Order: sequence, then C-alpha cells, then structure tokens
Amino acid sequence: MDVVIDGTEFHAQVEIRYLPAPDQWFVSIWDHSTSELLVNMIPLICSCGEPNDLLYPFRHLREGKGLGSLFCLRGSEEPTTPDPAEKNLTDFLLLWSDTYD
Repeated sequence: MDVVIDGTEFHAQVEIRYLPAPDQWFVSIWDHSTSELLVNMIPLICSCGEPNDLLYPFRHLREGKGLGSLFCLRGSEEPTTPDPAEKNLTDFLLLWSDTYD
C-alpha cells in the first residue's frame, strides 16, 4: 500500500493478525521498499476518551520521518469488548494518518 505520511510517500506492507490466547488483534508494518520490519505485533488498543496514538513510540523510525499516527476507535456506540476481539473487529475503526501532536 502506498500512503503519504506528513508529506512523504511511504510504501508500506501492513499485516493485521488475530491471536486467540489473548483474544486480541495485532498490527505489524514493513517498509515495502526495503523489506524492513518497522512495527512488530503491536496490540490494537482502543482510544476511549483521550487519543491513544499506537505509533507514537515509533516516531524515530525512517530517519526521523516516523510512521504517522494510528488510532483504534470505536465504530459503534457500545462494542461488546473494550478493544477489538475475535468476533467484533468490525465494531472498531482504524485511522492511520499524518502525525498527530
């Protein structure tokens, strides 16, 4: 997938994977042009109230260009679990955008 993050083009490969033991979804991101794994299996934790930028700890990557911001948001008023689980991933939204300060 080609995205533009903070005005810089980024060729990314994104994998979202479910693990049954914690009943949780995880995301990994590779730089497709270099095959470098940048983010490995970070849990999709919902932003309830205050924004929770899941990519904040990775702002130093790509020579300081970072990866932008990723938020997991409620897509419905009352999902059955606080964070995405096996049967309700579609109750949440993933928002990947420019870096949120």
